[in-house]
Amino acid sequence: MGTTLPDQAPDNTLILIPSATVLFPGVLMPLAPAHPQTIAALQAAARDGASVAVVLQRDPAAENPDLADLHPIGTEARLLRYVTARDGTHHAIVQGIGRIRLLSRADGPSYPTVTIARVAESTADGTEIAARVHQLRERALETLSLIEQAPAELVAAVQNLEQPGMLADLVTSLLDLTPAEKQAILETVDLRERLDSVLWRLAYRLEVLRLSSDIGNRTRQSMEGRQREFMLREQLKQIQKELGEDEGASPELADLKRALDQAGLPEEVDRQARRELRRLERMPDGGPESGMVRSYLEWLSELPWKLGEEKPIDIAEARQVLDQDHYALEKIKRRILEFLAVRKLNPEGRGPILCFVGPPGVGKTSLGQSIARATGRPFVRVSLGGVHDESEIRGHRRTYIGSLPGNIIQAIRRAGSRACVMMLDEIDKLGAGGFQGDPSSALLEVLDPEQNNSFRDAYLGVPFDLSRVLFIATANQMDTIPAPLRDRMEVVSLSGYTEEEKLAIARRYLVPRQLRQNGLSQQQVEITDAALSAIISGYTREAGVRNLEREIGAVLRNVAARFAEGHAEPVRIVPDDLAAILGAGRFEPEVADRAAMPGIATGLAWTPVGGDILFIESTRMPGSGKLILTGQLGEVMKESAQAALSLLKSRAADLGIDPPLFERSDIHVHVPAGAIPKDGPSAGVAMFVSLASLMRGRAVDPAIAMTGEISLRGVVLPVGGIREKVVAAARAGITTVMLPARNRRDWDDIPPSARDKLRFVWLETVGDALAATLASDDPAAGGPIRRADAPVGESVSATAR
Repeated sequence: MGTTLPDQAPDNTLILIPSATVLFPGVLMPLAPAHPQTIAALQAAARDGASVAVVLQRDPAAENPDLADLHPIGTEARLLRYVTARDGTHHAIVQGIGRIRLLSRADGPSYPTVTIARVAESTADGTEIAARVHQLRERALETLSLIEQAPAELVAAVQNLEQPGMLADLVTSLLDLTPAEKQAILETVDLRERLDSVLWRLAYRLEVLRLSSDIGNRTRQSMEGRQREFMLREQLKQIQKELGEDEGASPELADLKRALDQAGLPEEVDRQARRELRRLERMPDGGPESGMVRSYLEWLSELPWKLGEEKPIDIAEARQVLDQDHYALEKIKRRILEFLAVRKLNPEGRGPILCFVGPPGVGKTSLGQSIARATGRPFVRVSLGGVHDESEIRGHRRTYIGSLPGNIIQAIRRAGSRACVMMLDEIDKLGAGGFQGDPSSALLEVLDPEQNNSFRDAYLGVPFDLSRVLFIATANQMDTIPAPLRDRMEVVSLSGYTEEEKLAIARRYLVPRQLRQNGLSQQQVEITDAALSAIISGYTREAGVRNLEREIGAVLRNVAARFAEGHAEPVRIVPDDLAAILGAGRFEPEVADRAAMPGIATGLAWTPVGGDILFIESTRMPGSGKLILTGQLGEVMKESAQAALSLLKSRAADLGIDPPLFERSDIHVHVPAGAIPKDGPSAGVAMFVSLASLMRGRAVDPAIAMTGEISLRGVVLPVGGIREKVVAAARAGITTVMLPARNRRDWDDIPPSARDKLRFVWLETVGDALAATLASDDPAAGGPIRRADAPVGESVSATAR
């Protein structure tokens, strides 16, 4: 509030008219009262010729405002006209006289009154005031000139009004300000401050009007230019028709023009298309470049530049679709539903790009199809496996014969909509960059929500908006994906299925699908659960269910051949029938032919196709203390073997091992399946137990499997892939699994079916591992561990004593 001048002495009581707008002195304001007290007050003013006090309410919705509900400064006004219409509504016109300050309020019999003190108007003058008045008048006149149909009387009033205060009040009443801003100016009695405040607000409004006028002029000129171009082209057509020069015009060119008109091209793309179209019109039909330009324009006209109406996302329906299409995968489904919920609440938002990572056959691609079905969007798949040319992503330049857009734009064209679900399949198998460019670098722009709204394909040469495309990537492993590309995606891991889950998936999805594909019905053939379990355990070894479906298909094809030969009776497949159809079983539990021998320990490993078990075999022979490692081990695994041996040597005396024995012996550590590369630190515990078993001459139960990294202090460190490793252990017939104690956080990720089959031992140190595997009454070995009676499915902590 500005500085106020002294009030005049209280000398009057005025009728109170609360208002939702601000009235300034010298300004007319219409009123349409609806409250009975306000109507009574105006009627009294009209009857008695009294002045009224028009005061802004702090809360416009207040029915009977008290003095605290009104602003302290208002306007004294005279009632110029009061009319009651035929429909019963009331109308009044008041004109402001001067500023007043409210002192007190009194309620009459039918309307309120207030005691007021009139606020004296400032009479300051001088060159500064005159300069401000000049600026205010000039800006006000320019503002009125930019307003269409501004009344001439209003322009004349601004030109002729000489009193600075009244000019400031008049201009303020014309500005598009909030009631609070107008009230602040009304309460600013100091003339200089009031002029400055009005000038500042008027300058802002004037700038807005200037910009609006410029935009309107440019739009009008553009429309006039297009209309003129249209008229000239129509005249040119008529002239060519009269001269007989339009007989050779190609109907394909007319169709192309029509398609471009209906494509809804953005402004920049439309300019490029019209430019190429004019070139095409001047080219002979048989010219070498004519076909290239026509193909380019066809691509522009067929791409979905318009964003059609999107189906609203129904989370309940999406949950139902995911449950119908996929068994288990509860965490994955929950993450997808969260992803869809965010897209529903914020369609314009730039959400993360999901990357499903997991072994083959676990349902990564079908999850993308389910997302498309749940959202009502078209689904397209772009296979990136083996792509080694950047042009496959960005497209080829039009300078080359036979050039085409990249796979991204081609997929958009196939989908027919920018709001589609695009699956970038096998993103981890992109080819390495070379002289043809790096395709993974080209994907950086595609998968970056901050950039893909103006993706520029090399063939199109114009920006295309990919921001509404719902990208989903799939991969078997993340190690081969470059770090910048990996950083643009949110990784969602899919693990392998347990045998129980595979049985449920086969019964629910695989068998019905193979029955349809082989032309059979459920009444003709039945595969028992025992037969399916036998196929799962004896004929497939995978994390997913792809090979399982192939084996089921092979069984049903055999049955189909019988029916094709005239067999009429229903067929029931039991486990004994599988050998005649599929041959002898290909797999058996890995521990079936393993004898308990010193130096052999069972480890757990993670592979890109799921978990697996591996055996660490150690033997010693006379020598000079060398360590021999075989089995195609990686550098990290070799270092784990060396660390295990060093740790065993440092604790030889405590474990009852003769230290000179290491100097007189060469130790050979071998991991079978030497054709398969192996690496990683998680075999450290198994190597240590294998070496300790060898040196102490005590065998390890082959039904015990273990994983974990070790340090030279003997601490067991956490490792990854716990879920896959435990599932592999349960599948292989393992009964006890030893895991790092720091991996307890992964307990909830282990399927309940696997947990119920296994006994878990949590390891803090390597002493815990020895106590659980080589326990004896010898105190040097740590003593017996009291866990023999622990039921299957419970976890126990091994503690070296």
